[in-house]
Amino acid sequence: QVQLVESGGGLVQPGGSLRLSCSASGIIFSIYVVGWYRQAPGKQRELVAAITNWGTNYGDSVKGRFTSSRDNAKNTVYLQMNSLKPEDTAVYYCNARRGINDWWGQGIQVTVSS
Repeated sequence: QVQLVESGGGLVQPGGSLRLSCSASGIIFSIYVVGWYRQAPGKQRELVAAITNWGTNYGDSVKGRFTSSRDNAKNTVYLQMNSLKPEDTAVYYCNARRGINDWWGQGIQVTVSS
């Protein structure tokens, strides 16, 4: 059974930082394209970052502020979020995709507010 479990979310003040983690069981992250997506209330889900074998792609709204990385030994990916803004408030989802396989975590809330 495949499970992706996000952790590290919460409430942070504008300008602050958070680090999200996504741990996988049942799959090996290193052979998947692993991405972070987010969805704010009333908005469509959008790409935050995607780690491929050729590099990492970031959504325009987070470039220069967010960094995603992968620890293959721990089968975990991370999303370091710096200089957070209120508009970063959303539910963040971890995704792993390879061929027809497409797995999602349950999502974790990130709230940026003073």
